[in-house]
Amino acid sequence: MEEKLWNTPEPGQWTSEELSQGRIIDYKAFNFVDGEGVRNSLYVAGCMFHCQGCYNIATWNFRAGIPYSQELEEQIMKDLAQPYVQGLTLLGGEPFLNTGILLPLVKRIKKELPNKDIWSWTGYTWEEMLQETPDKLELLSMVDILVDGRFDRTKRNLMLQFCGSSNQRVIDVQKSLAQDRVVIWDKLKDGETDYAQVSREDLM
Repeated sequence: MEEKLWNTPEPGQWTSEELSQGRIIDYKAFNFVDGEGVRNSLYVAGCMFHCQGCYNIATWNFRAGIPYSQELEEQIMKDLAQPYVQGLTLLGGEPFLNTGILLPLVKRIKKELPNKDIWSWTGYTWEEMLQETPDKLELLSMVDILVDGRFDRTKRNLMLQFCGSSNQRVIDVQKSLAQDRVVIWDKLKDGETDYAQVSREDLM
């Protein structure tokens, strides 16, 4: 019997309306790890994919963390307004199962701070997302860069930029929507270094 590495939904099976409790696990301002440039990162609560080897199992529970609040939103907007901040990153948990809180936030950012970009991680593949519910598609339409797909521990690769396993992709959402095909982010640096040439002796 083939080992089950994650849960896989039918199109539209999982909905934010049914699952989300409007909660977040964490908010981290001014970091350098969750995408390009200086970023603010919002970690939402709840994920149904349950990938084996997930580094953040604590985010699976939709009732974990604290309620999203207007006070937090004002802090996010204040932090994003700083000139050295490039944008906001949505993580989790599964952002696309928390559209009830993320859609209003992202719409506000696009209106008030249109020069800031939006990154998001998701367990959905791009192809799955295009078959999903209108709220997910609306949020997708406002994202600039999407890291898609489930974490696959059999394809784990610590050398990848912004991905945990080689099946995941860093997608330029706006170009992909315009061209009706997956377009990989043109600043991705994967493959530019031949790590196979580095020996243990070189590191001693």
